[in-house]
Amino acid sequence: QVQLVESGGGLVQAGDSLRLSCAASGRTFSRYTMGWFRQAPGKGRELVSAISWIADSTVYADSVKGRFTISRDTAKNTVYLQMNSLKVEDTAVYYCAADYTPLGAVQLRRTDTSYDYWGQGTQVTVSS
Repeated sequence: QVQLVESGGGLVQAGDSLRLSCAASGRTFSRYTMGWFRQAPGKGRELVSAISWIADSTVYADSVKGRFTISRDTAKNTVYLQMNSLKVEDTAVYYCAADYTPLGAVQLRRTDTSYDYWGQGTQVTVSS
């Protein structure tokens, strides 16, 4: 069982930066691929970025490449999403999610149904 708690959201202006954090509980945090998803009003939930439990493999949505960076600190059971050069279209509720991964596998899945555990979400609002 993994419990996830996001923090770091807020209201910022276009061009600003935010760092989201996701604190995980559970002894096997290192066995999970961690993903950040977002959901804007009236839209489906989309993958923003994911990082493998090995931490040397990542994936990003095309819309955030070069602006967002995902990282994880296994010792702190925390995954981060550094968001720079924020745009109005980045406005959404951001969710942290965990996908149990077989030992030795690199598994960076983009569909939300593939993820086993979810946080409650944190709102990010970018104004123009």
